[in-house]
Amino acid sequence: MTLHIGAAPETIADTVLLPGDPLRAHWAAHTFLSDVEPIHSVRGMLGFTGTWNGQKVSIQGTGMGMPSLSIYVNELITGYNVQTLIRIGSCGGMQDHVELRDIVLAMASSSVSTPSSTVLKELSYAPIADWTLLRNAVRSCETQDIRHHIGGIYSSDTFYSDRQDLDQQLVRHGILAVEMEAAELYSLAARYNRRALAILTVSDHLTTGQALSADDREHSFSDMVAIALETAFPEAANQASTNDRTSV
Repeated sequence: MTLHIGAAPETIADTVLLPGDPLRAHWAAHTFLSDVEPIHSVRGMLGFTGTWNGQKVSIQGTGMGMPSLSIYVNELITGYNVQTLIRIGSCGGMQDHVELRDIVLAMASSSVSTPSSTVLKELSYAPIADWTLLRNAVRSCETQDIRHHIGGIYSSDTFYSDRQDLDQQLVRHGILAVEMEAAELYSLAARYNRRALAILTVSDHLTTGQALSADDREHSFSDMVAIALETAFPEAANQASTNDRTSV
């Protein structure tokens, strides 16, 4: 057990999906997985393990922001030897062609600072996604005909920002969306030689002011979770698709 994840080592899978909201972790686990077991609820940050098409997978809440995510990802890697970490979360669209409910696959994530900045010091490190996971996610979106965008995002330290000048420059430089965790996830994955990807659903838009309701944010992100599972286990997804076709 670790300080913030009070679970026995054998209860956590090699692959973990990471929503920020613990209630979203509960919803995703009980919607998509079979044989679901709660693995811990320390500080109310829920975690679950189950199976998807025969593959063991865990879903662990991380809380909001890079410092909170850093705690859970560090413990998942160093305490439980997790190999694949996929963030499933919401984001704010920044480009005109990025619409509500679209999927954003984060190739890279810019930030002003992250908890890893203390390690990297003066270096402006460029945290990027794992290429194989990114490729799998693109294929999943294309197969399911899900509207998606691939490119850079911005991981912010603040949810309520007064930096309209920075937002304008991010839009100018092609940043697709803003969220609060991916840059640290990618930095930790690189440090420990693990695989990571952020798969995000656009829940609001900085330009248009449109936004999904809180209930929609918690319960209506099915495409994102399905993509994440197919990304982590492409062979299991292909086998399930073959079985569906042969049973018709």
